[in-house]
Amino acid sequence: MRPGVGLIAKKLGMTQLFREDGRPVPVTVLEAGPCPVVLERTQERDGYRAVQLGFEDQDPKRLPKPLAGHFTKAGISPKRVLMEFRITPEEQVKSGSVVTVEIFKPGDRVDITGRSIGKGFSGGMKRWHWKGGKQTHGSMSHRRPGSIGSSTDPSRVFKGHHLPGHMGDRTVTTQAMEVVRVDAQQNLLLVKGSVPGSDEGILVIRKSRKGPKLMVARPQGKKKVTAQPAGGKPTAGKPAAGKQPAKPAAPAAAKKKG
Repeated sequence: MRPGVGLIAKKLGMTQLFREDGRPVPVTVLEAGPCPVVLERTQERDGYRAVQLGFEDQDPKRLPKPLAGHFTKAGISPKRVLMEFRITPEEQVKSGSVVTVEIFKPGDRVDITGRSIGKGFSGGMKRWHWKGGKQTHGSMSHRRPGSIGSSTDPSRVFKGHHLPGHMGDRTVTTQAMEVVRVDAQQNLLLVKGSVPGSDEGILVIRKSRKGPKLMVARPQGKKKVTAQPAGGKPTAGKPAAGKQPAKPAAPAAAKKKG
């Protein structure tokens, strides 16, 4: 995973904003931070550089004593979520400092990781978007898998078949999402589009390594321009491929004088 400090956030829901030109934009509202630095890992002691961030206050009675002592040693109130972020040598994040939503600005691209909504045991039509069987002419197979292998050879089912099974409830990352608005006072981050998970779900926000997709116009063919000398007469260009230059006409025979 790309090193760089990020933020732990909570999904609040979706709404829409209007740009300056009047276009509506669907956005997801995230409560991002503040995330205090609970622990700093150094290259000399741990073999790599990272910071451990906390998010959302937790009742000390709900914590085991070793974890409560971890927060007491750092001088930080107990947090419900702890997560570690690798950092680059250029980033200077010390223990006891606080990472806020101000590390992002409108127009930035971020990667958001979360746990997708679980759908339970789902059939192939819903899980893998099967086309399905015939709906008429007496067919009794509309949403069934059908044949999935031969009986004699190889006498087994090959791995990787798109079959019914558990759907959702897995870690998903949406990449290169646009930051539309940053509210530092309320610790809110508004990003364009939807993000994984349900409301009140925990998310991880990192700066994206990808940028917006750019539409590149196809270059048009250039026309050949013949250079003109100082006299103003254009120079003879090369003949076209596959064509021979025209031969000059033969001079007419001179008439004999009688």
